[in-house]
Amino acid sequence: MTKILVVDDEANVQRLLQYTLKQAGYTVWVAGDGQEALKLWQSEQPALILLDVSLPKLDGYGVAEKIRADEGDKSHVPIIMLTSEKEVEQKVRGLRAGADDYLVKPFHQAELLARMRGLLSRFGPQEGGPKSRPPLGKMIAFYGAKGGVGATTISINTAIALHTELDRKVCLVDAVLQFGDHRVFLDLGNDRKSVTDLMNAPQIDAELLKSVLVKHDSGVDLLLAPTSPEEADLVTPENLAGVLAMLRTMYDYVVVDVDKRLGDLVLSILDHADEVHIVMTADLSCLKNVRLVLEALRRIGFDPKRLKLALNRSNAFTGISVGAAESALKREFETKITNEYRVAISAQNTGSPFTYSKPDAPLSHEIVELAQAIDASFAPQVVAVAGAAQARIGAGRGR
Repeated sequence: MTKILVVDDEANVQRLLQYTLKQAGYTVWVAGDGQEALKLWQSEQPALILLDVSLPKLDGYGVAEKIRADEGDKSHVPIIMLTSEKEVEQKVRGLRAGADDYLVKPFHQAELLARMRGLLSRFGPQEGGPKSRPPLGKMIAFYGAKGGVGATTISINTAIALHTELDRKVCLVDAVLQFGDHRVFLDLGNDRKSVTDLMNAPQIDAELLKSVLVKHDSGVDLLLAPTSPEEADLVTPENLAGVLAMLRTMYDYVVVDVDKRLGDLVLSILDHADEVHIVMTADLSCLKNVRLVLEALRRIGFDPKRLKLALNRSNAFTGISVGAAESALKREFETKITNEYRVAISAQNTGSPFTYSKPDAPLSHEIVELAQAIDASFAPQVVAVAGAAQARIGAGRGR
């Protein structure tokens, strides 16, 4: 029988969950604190864990982080976090700690069982093979220092490169809610659904979210911006944070094209992103804007390790050299993308991203290098395994 580990320090909750799960045909183990939970996880190897956030000795976040660290890439036990907190921040923290899903108490037994079955089906043993690899669940934000620097172009093409070149499951989000350009850049009409189709739902779940996503020909899934500026007001920072958190449980990478204004919604996205790429060009107004953004983020305690600078059109003559720009900002550019205006503008005007339509173009190769750098940061073990495999193949050919 399928083993379920229930971790909760309240006796009433333990009894209720034990009864519900045993009636559904599961074998149940119970832990009353975080340390006991880790011992039972190691000894009993449950198929799924129901994990309360507030626990003595070690809280639920710590338990989840410890389990994920010890598992590595070898296995993955699904974790559903249980809490009485309704705040999106708590949900995001739980997902970052390694939870696969999140339920707010009190919840209906039918909903709990449905979510459990979904996770068990997704991560359970496959016929003739090991458990499915869980999504990496990383969010990458692209922020343009000003309009026209190419942040949208770079975000779109990076998302496609992550999928087509690195075989990652990717969702691209147009979070420029008032004047998003993804419909134009990807040749999509106004009849396609957008993020606002989620806003009136009493509860957003994975199935509803999937019904709103649009599949691009490249294989990347899209969450589009509204078709009119006034609809953008329907999207709150809290709701969008919840949507992005759910997308992280479904995809290896959630790539977000971010608006230029540093309002609550944009700051929420940047705060929750695993990596933020500030896209700029080498001109005075961009340098000024980047310095202001870096300073603003520093004041609110943003982790500078998550910030990357991307210099677009790095070989274009602007009167400011790459070295001078780096000196003015007191830091180096992590990414430099050369100026291929004809390739970029042709892709934009035809609605066919160059990494998809012209994969052999030098500009496409540079975007692929950016995608590889991102992936190497978040999946070093996967990259190392792939590199070792290629080395073995090369050695075999040399014999």
